[in-house]
Amino acid sequence: MSDSDGKKTLGLRGGARPGNVKQSFSHGRTKNVVVETKRKRVVVPKPGAGKAGAGGSPVGDPSKRPAGITDAEMDRRLKAVQAAKARESEEAAAREAEEKARAEDRERRRAEQEEKEREEKEREEALKAKAEEEAAKVREAAAAAEAAAAAPAEPAVARTPNNKAAPAQAPRKTERDREETNKKNRGNDNRRSGKLTVNQALTGGEGGRQRSMAAMKRKQERARQKAMGGQVEREKVVRDVQLPEAIVVSELANRMAERVGEVVKALMNNGMMVTQNETIDADTAELIIEEFGHKVVRVSDSDVEDVIKEVVDDAKDLVGRPPVITIMGHVDHGKTSLLDAIRNAKVVAGEAGGITQHIGAYQVTTENGAVLSFLDTPGHAAFTSMRSRGAQVTDIVVLVVAADDAVMPQTIEAINHAKAAKVPMIVAINKVDKPAANPDKVRTDLLQHEVIVEKLSGDVQDVEVSATTGQGLDQLLEAIALQAEILELKANPNRAAIGAVIEAQLDVGRGPVATVLIQNGTLRQGDIFVVGEQYGKVRALINDQGERVKEAGPSVPVEVLGLNGTPEAGDVLNVTSTEAQAREIANYREKAAKDKRAAAGAATTLEQLMANAKADEDVSELPILVKADVQGSAEAIVQAMEKIGNDEVRVRVLHSGVGAITETDVGLAEASGAPIMGFNVRANASARNTANQKGVEIRYYSVIYDLVDDVKAAASGLLSNEIKENFIGYATIKEVFKVTGVGKVAGCLVTEGVARRSAGVRLLRDNVVIHEGTLKTLKRFKDEVPEVQSGQECGMAFENYDDIRPDDVIEIFEREEVTRTLS
Repeated sequence: MSDSDGKKTLGLRGGARPGNVKQSFSHGRTKNVVVETKRKRVVVPKPGAGKAGAGGSPVGDPSKRPAGITDAEMDRRLKAVQAAKARESEEAAAREAEEKARAEDRERRRAEQEEKEREEKEREEALKAKAEEEAAKVREAAAAAEAAAAAPAEPAVARTPNNKAAPAQAPRKTERDREETNKKNRGNDNRRSGKLTVNQALTGGEGGRQRSMAAMKRKQERARQKAMGGQVEREKVVRDVQLPEAIVVSELANRMAERVGEVVKALMNNGMMVTQNETIDADTAELIIEEFGHKVVRVSDSDVEDVIKEVVDDAKDLVGRPPVITIMGHVDHGKTSLLDAIRNAKVVAGEAGGITQHIGAYQVTTENGAVLSFLDTPGHAAFTSMRSRGAQVTDIVVLVVAADDAVMPQTIEAINHAKAAKVPMIVAINKVDKPAANPDKVRTDLLQHEVIVEKLSGDVQDVEVSATTGQGLDQLLEAIALQAEILELKANPNRAAIGAVIEAQLDVGRGPVATVLIQNGTLRQGDIFVVGEQYGKVRALINDQGERVKEAGPSVPVEVLGLNGTPEAGDVLNVTSTEAQAREIANYREKAAKDKRAAAGAATTLEQLMANAKADEDVSELPILVKADVQGSAEAIVQAMEKIGNDEVRVRVLHSGVGAITETDVGLAEASGAPIMGFNVRANASARNTANQKGVEIRYYSVIYDLVDDVKAAASGLLSNEIKENFIGYATIKEVFKVTGVGKVAGCLVTEGVARRSAGVRLLRDNVVIHEGTLKTLKRFKDEVPEVQSGQECGMAFENYDDIRPDDVIEIFEREEVTRTLS
């Protein structure tokens, strides 16, 4: 091998010779292996010894020859050495000739390769020139076509002498050249090639994925910058990062538009071992934001509600809206019957006990075409909150007072609610068809509460009506329309809806349902909204007739389906632009309410807790669980329960909720030993079985009167019986005797009433009680008697008391236990 070959074998000179062996394997595979061949070592004599042998002199000097070797042996050895030298020189000459031939072969192949590459390059240049020429021809043809189209006199298609259109050969060539150009460009693509993916195998390309325009622009920009002589550093984009009190690491990275890994790395460099899903405080996040070169904008959690701040509508966008009228008054004064007469409906028939226990919302269209929205509120004392909510969202209050009755407590309460809400009032004097009706008495009674009707020269309209006969209904509607016209009620229907939750319930088939009165804007199906601590998307809207509607405008009451939970009655509904906003606001409100409750509990000091515990030692509690059909009823029952009790007994509502009685409620009732009060709801099968097994009492009610009375009776059972004393007689001590074995015995004269042995006695000395106890003995002469009548003498001895003197007075009484009840 030559030195220019670059493949010299490491070893001693002449020690081993390399050689190539071609190995064959299955399937036509071969492999060249380099092997080494070792030659046999040959001993070469010294130069002096060779010369002596060649000159014909005696073969070697016997003194320098190895012992035991003859001249013939020495001659044979010399011949062998000479033959080995000749063979070695021949082999060296053959090897040199082989290396020379190999070098010539390499040079020849290199020249052929260079020639081939040069020809390929020339061919590519020729193809490129040809493609450019064809492209120029195409452009010229297009320009000619445009010119021909611009000139109407010239024919659009060139014709042959046979009046046939010439075939378009140029586009075909252009297509072929474009394919060759694409092949060449694919060869120069920087993307990975040679690896076949499943997508490529199925689709024959890049798996159907194409580079986006932004990626192509970035690639072109990088190529342009590279061509201009260097990589230009991308300019840092400084962002204003909104930072709340606490933020998740991944959200922080998202707001800074930085990689999550870089943010986590920066936090670790600051000594915080966190993951992307952990929450960090605002101060730490501020350090990271400044480290990345962005600006910090500190915001509070309450800023999430800025998206639903009330916007003042432009006057030109406002249009007239129907008035909202709330029917209020005392229980059983005919509020719902009056509304039934207006609506030609039978709502009273559907209410348990004939009283309204839910707040209802209805729309009525009068004969004149005017649309009125009515709210019917309960008149029972327990439904104060419902009446208050009705007054808050209303425009006009219709105060219903029975002509055969007078102004009652709930009538006064309704007047106060209307005054607090600053809404005008119309007095409807109902039941004027009854013989005992006295409308003038009602008008004079209202004067005591600063309600002066028009008949008495006041500014409050009053109408005499009868829900039974329909008398005065037209006049009532006219009065309402007049009052609404004076108020000039307007709203903007072309904006996001705002409404108030009148009632909320948990329906088994439909989930949480809220009755909402739209106050401004229009609520449409598909809108995303937040209401109190709940949020949702409007799945369906149902009007007061039970029909599904697509939208609800101002002053329209509708049932809204699609909530994630049951809201509180009285919550405000606001429409938001995205579900993320609604969820964020609802979560913030829920957290704020939870923190408020926790803060209220934490504000209690240890001394206050000890004082409360000491005060509660003497107070008996009746724990109950309340489940109702709607939120308003549950709220009313809880408020009624809080009013039951006194200093000795009170009712404690462990849990109140909306919906059917479940197994969880039974478990809570069993742990606390409380009965479950179901108001217009029932227990499911599993809850009934569990209650039977664990002995939990479940009571069902449909009228709030019955529930309140039963709880009062149960709480009264916890009251201790009252001890009542009945005076039965007096006796005066005339003489004191000492009797052996008995002690001192008083000789007495019964001066008043009767003396009984089983009665209690008090010893009075100078009208001061000095002893109270029982009699040990009561004798008439020598006989023990049960009682002694007035004017007779007897002997008395006290139990464990001997300090008796003449002229002391003995008062005789009996104790009686009286069962107490809660008023």
